[in-house]
Amino acid sequence: MRHLRRRGRYVRVADPHWADPFDGRYSAQYGGRWNAPGSFPIVYLTRGRPGARAYVRRKFAGRPYGPELLAPGEAPVLVETELPDERYVDVVTDAGCQAVGLPKTYPVDAVGEPLPWTRCQPIGQRVWDAAELGIACRSALGPAAGEELAWFDREGRARLPVRRRVPFDEWYW
Repeated sequence: MRHLRRRGRYVRVADPHWADPFDGRYSAQYGGRWNAPGSFPIVYLTRGRPGARAYVRRKFAGRPYGPELLAPGEAPVLVETELPDERYVDVVTDAGCQAVGLPKTYPVDAVGEPLPWTRCQPIGQRVWDAAELGIACRSALGPAAGEELAWFDREGRARLPVRRRVPFDEWYW
């Protein structure tokens, strides 16, 4: 595996009612791109607002309504955190993708089809088993969404600090 250093501001789209938006137990239960259901806890972060907006657009794709119809207290908030300088597994560069067994075209295959979570989850498990801190990766939502970080919520690891909660109307539009 190859590695990259990452630090600075990252954000998470969160339900406004979550007591701790940086608790990875939900993803451990239900799974995500890098962890299978019933596995280990990950907090999925994005590098900035473009990725967060892309995430919300994807969540509402195909629904008969959009996020503009949500009541203010029900719309997702953007939770900002500040990461210390740490080393993460590289799924950003072509060489990093290939080193973990993904095509250099990640997050799509050679013909442009999105790679399924089932292709990424075994890689996430290997990275977890290797006691890594997480995975820095290209956004599966496309190049405009920027970079994401799968932050491994390991027992004994310091919790991510909540720097600021930004109401939906202040960050989305």
